[in-house]
Amino acid sequence: MKTWAALFLSLFLVACSFTHDKSNVNTTVSPATLNNEEVKKHTFLKEMYADTYFPKPLVDKSKAILLELCSQIESQKPEHLEQLYKLTHAATIKFNDLEDEFFENGSEIETVARESIAADFEFISRSYGFEADTEELIAPRNW
Repeated sequence: MKTWAALFLSLFLVACSFTHDKSNVNTTVSPATLNNEEVKKHTFLKEMYADTYFPKPLVDKSKAILLELCSQIESQKPEHLEQLYKLTHAATIKFNDLEDEFFENGSEIETVARESIAADFEFISRSYGFEADTEELIAPRNW
């Protein structure tokens, strides 16, 4: 029994000693850190913030996804629509991942939210000089 306890404790300590990889941790991007003045001044997800059906903390998470997208566009500087779509598709998948949280809080990404999110994707693409198809910007959406 002591051997098993010692083995368990050893494995536990080894597991705890690994450092956490923070490269995948979502850090909130502040609009002030962005270079695009039009984006800095924009009120994202205005309709969702105005409607109490959408929990504010989840709208905040949604806004963070959009701001992170802006930051990625500024840092990666996509030159072609295909490069932009790759970034917007990744952001759309993050919205898909939020669906369960909306449901758990008595809400969902429905018509008002869909239109608000899609409009902001379109705004972002235009603000960075792209004439993109809105449906293609959010093509992998589940909502």
